[in-house]
Amino acid sequence: MLNSLRSFFSKDKELTQAMRNLLGFAPRNISVYRLALIHRSAGEKLADGTLISNERLEFLGDAVLSAVVAKYLFQRFPFENEGFLTETRSKVVSRKNLNALSRKLGLPELVTKNNENNRTGSSLGGDALEALVGAILLDRGFVAAEKFILDRMMDNFVDLEQLLVEDANFKSRLIEWCQKDKHKFEFEVVSQTIDGHQPSFTIQVLIDGKPSGTGTDRTKKNAEQAAAKQACVNLNIPF
Repeated sequence: MLNSLRSFFSKDKELTQAMRNLLGFAPRNISVYRLALIHRSAGEKLADGTLISNERLEFLGDAVLSAVVAKYLFQRFPFENEGFLTETRSKVVSRKNLNALSRKLGLPELVTKNNENNRTGSSLGGDALEALVGAILLDRGFVAAEKFILDRMMDNFVDLEQLLVEDANFKSRLIEWCQKDKHKFEFEVVSQTIDGHQPSFTIQVLIDGKPSGTGTDRTKKNAEQAAAKQACVNLNIPF
């Protein structure tokens, strides 16, 4: 019993130190950060069917990220229109970008997950990053969450100039190429799941009836873009 308690508090101390290094401040309520790092694949289901995982915190953090990034862009680009601000915010908080940011922060290594679940890798890092922001909000409030997003993420790891020049409309580029060279194309839904508040779509693009690219995302539109990008790479279509 004594050894079990020592092991528990040792892990608690290690997590507190890891969070202090990552966040730049000491957590007050370490349990909310522990929850933020539990992927649903390793979550515990209670008797009433409730799953103990980071999904609810992820929902909260998603809203905070969107609000903070919107304010940041509004102030950074005082003369740009709504369309520009909306598109730029979408690029900053996209699953691809959040996954990359999470890796740079070393967050995926801290997540508790079940490796037997083949789906854990697709958005695990970005999901955990959103959940972490939600945890900061609950533990320290909005100002602390905003400071983390701006200081630790935007200032250190977000290259806005690079994001702004990226052409994300791979689907349009692929369709243009197909129409020009008289190729038939079709986007088909390979699978669709509704997992709590998080839907997931896997889309495959067929060129002349042959599979040429596959993409998975929470929205059908983004999954099509991911499939189109893979097809552009596979077919050597410049973009």
